[in-house]
Amino acid sequence: MTRELTRVGNPSSLHTSGREARRVVEESRETIAACLGADPAEVIFTSGATEADNLVIKGTFRARPRANTMITSAVEHHAVLESVESLSGEGAELVVIGVDRHGHLDLDRLRATLTDHAERTALVSIMYANNETGVLAPIVDVVDAARRFGVPVHSDAVQAVGQLRIDFAGSGLAALSLSAHKFGGPVGTGALLARRDLALSPVHHGGGQERDVRSGTLDVAGIAGMAAALRASLDDLTAEASRIRTLRDRLIRTVLADVPDTELNGVAEADGSLPGIANISFAGCEADNLLMLLDQSGIDTSTGSACTAGVSEPSHVLDAMGRTTREARSSLRFSLGHTSTDGDVDRLLAVLPGAVELARQAG
Repeated sequence: MTRELTRVGNPSSLHTSGREARRVVEESRETIAACLGADPAEVIFTSGATEADNLVIKGTFRARPRANTMITSAVEHHAVLESVESLSGEGAELVVIGVDRHGHLDLDRLRATLTDHAERTALVSIMYANNETGVLAPIVDVVDAARRFGVPVHSDAVQAVGQLRIDFAGSGLAALSLSAHKFGGPVGTGALLARRDLALSPVHHGGGQERDVRSGTLDVAGIAGMAAALRASLDDLTAEASRIRTLRDRLIRTVLADVPDTELNGVAEADGSLPGIANISFAGCEADNLLMLLDQSGIDTSTGSACTAGVSEPSHVLDAMGRTTREARSSLRFSLGHTSTDGDVDRLLAVLPGAVELARQAG
């Protein structure tokens, strides 16, 4: 990125500087495609996964005027949920598929919905891995269910890319969203992988730089950084995922054993969760209080809740999993990544019991 930031040249220009910038963009496109089992022509650069989600959801719906049903899940990121909900004003019929207490998708409901709405369904959008609990979705089963009716499937794979091996071609997905900052790349850069036969209408208009469906001058440095980060994250993925999962397992096991009245939100099994996310409820705590106490010890965590206009709301994900408002408000998400060490987990485990006690005293 430092190298590219020293250059000039719009990648859409025909002069020498522009052609050099275009070369960097296309080489990066090829790198990203190779890392994710896609064709370079399927990579559409965006400002991040939020834009990618909006593009595929609104673009697919508007490109299929005879299909007005949109299917998604109750635990999606707000970029998906609010994009789908926004289409109700354009005549969309929304079907939201629930999950069980562990965050597993109700596949029977999905299959029944597809059977009832097959000819009218424009898109199914199910996230690859949940951002709050780390629970993996049964993407193979989702795609198989939709394929019977010729319905395209999109997956918000922000949490999965860089953490799991992704084979876009082999997955059967029609589209997949990703964001660079989740695998060590720059903030504000992402991409939509979209099969060439997936009809998309532009969400905003301009020069049509990306396959005539996404307009705007491309961020050459950001794209170069995203490609380099993705390649680096996959170089030793198996060993690194195992290392991070070992840290997560120790964190979960110790917290549940040593801190009373705690519960894991999600699943612990390796084949059902991401290696680096642990969401735990601490009964009797306000998660915001616990977060700030841990922050004072130099430990960053997340409540997983959305704040709108300064008003903290309980997690819609935990609500969909059957947690009470009180349980949802007592939950923290711990995220581990390539910079995390045994020492980091040791430090958390050393200060957490005392922080929980203080948070419980505060009510």
